[in-house]
Amino acid sequence: MENIFEKFNDGRLVIPYGEKDFSRLEWNKHPTFEGVELKHIVAASDTCGAFSYHLVRIAPNMKIGNHVHKEQTETHEVISGSGICINEGKEIAYSTGVISIMKMDTPHEVIAGSEGLYLFAKFIPALC
Repeated sequence: MENIFEKFNDGRLVIPYGEKDFSRLEWNKHPTFEGVELKHIVAASDTCGAFSYHLVRIAPNMKIGNHVHKEQTETHEVISGSGICINEGKEIAYSTGVISIMKMDTPHEVIAGSEGLYLFAKFIPALC
């Protein structure tokens, strides 16, 4: 069976006025967290700042350290891999199909398991 993450990575955004092929988008290193990369699917400039969507790739045993988003609600949809999210001090097991919500101004962190972790992250309003 083809890796679920690869299907997302090679996917496309389809909207009434156009399409965006994910495979043509660059992976960007996270500015703060080593071993974390982002692919910006829908940016603030696409939505007048209303929301943004990002593919997130976390290398095996790496993490997005504890942080908050003062102005955004964030959701994670686990595409592939495993790990844990600590959200409001509670540990949530991440595996394919899990969806988690981090409220605005809520401390959270994500730690990838031994095979890495792939997320579809959404921010309201847009992160970038």
